[in-house]
Amino acid sequence: MTTRTASSLALALAGLLAGAALTGCGADSPKAGPSGSAQASGSPSPGAVPSGYPSGAASAAPKGTTLTAPGAKLSLGESATIAWAPTQRTVGVLDITVTALRRTTFADSFKGWQLDDKTRANAPFFVEATVTNAGTSDLSGQQVPLYGAASSGALVEATSFASSFKPCEPGTLPTPFPAGASADVCLVYLVPGGASLTGAMFRPSQEFDPISWAGPLTSPSPSARASALASGAPSPDNKEHEPATPR
Repeated sequence: MTTRTASSLALALAGLLAGAALTGCGADSPKAGPSGSAQASGSPSPGAVPSGYPSGAASAAPKGTTLTAPGAKLSLGESATIAWAPTQRTVGVLDITVTALRRTTFADSFKGWQLDDKTRANAPFFVEATVTNAGTSDLSGQQVPLYGAASSGALVEATSFASSFKPCEPGTLPTPFPAGASADVCLVYLVPGGASLTGAMFRPSQEFDPISWAGPLTSPSPSARASALASGAPSPDNKEHEPATPR
C-alpha cells in the first residue's frame, strides 16, 4: 500500500471556521521509497535524459542541460536539476536548492488563525528553497514540486492557502516565471501522526526513484516570527485550495 498525505487549508476572517483536510493515499500515489535504496551512482552525460523523467524533458531544457540522476541523496545547500510535467501540456525544468528545514508551532507561526482540532493534531514545518527556471517553459504560478519526507515514511504534500501566509511564502512559483528567472520559496507541511520532518523530496511518480535532501531542523528566522505576529487574519476566500496532484 502506498503512503501519501495531502493537506490543504482554506482560512477566512475571524468568525469563519478554518478548514483543513488530510486525505489518504491512492493507488498511484508516491511513497517515501524503499529503505536502504542506494544513492544513484555516477552522473548522466550532458543532454541525456535519465530514466523516469517525462517525455519532452530533452526539448524543454537548453542543449547540454544535465538532469540529476534519480535516487540522488543531497544535503541542504546542494542543487538538483529536475524535470516534471506540472500540466499535460507543459514540461518544466528547475534547478532546486533546498536551503533549510524549519521546525515551528501553531502558537509561533499561526497567530490570529482559527484552526480546527484536526489541523492542530498535525505538526507544522517549513521548507525553504531557491529555484531557477532552467528550461524553456514559463512556469508562472506552478506548485513547487517538493514533498515533505516524514519520519513515519509518509510523503506530505505542501499546504496551500486561500490567502497570503507571511511567515512562509511564496509557496508557488511567481508570475511571471520565464526561462532564467529565480526565486526563493517557502513551503508549509503539516505532518500527521506525531511524526517529524526529516527532509524534502522530489518524486513526481510512484516509479521515480526519489531525489532527496536531508539536514538538521532549525527554528524559523526572527523575520518569520515577526511576520507571524503581524499577519493577523487572512483575506476571505471560501474556496478550498487542494494541492496539485503529481503526474
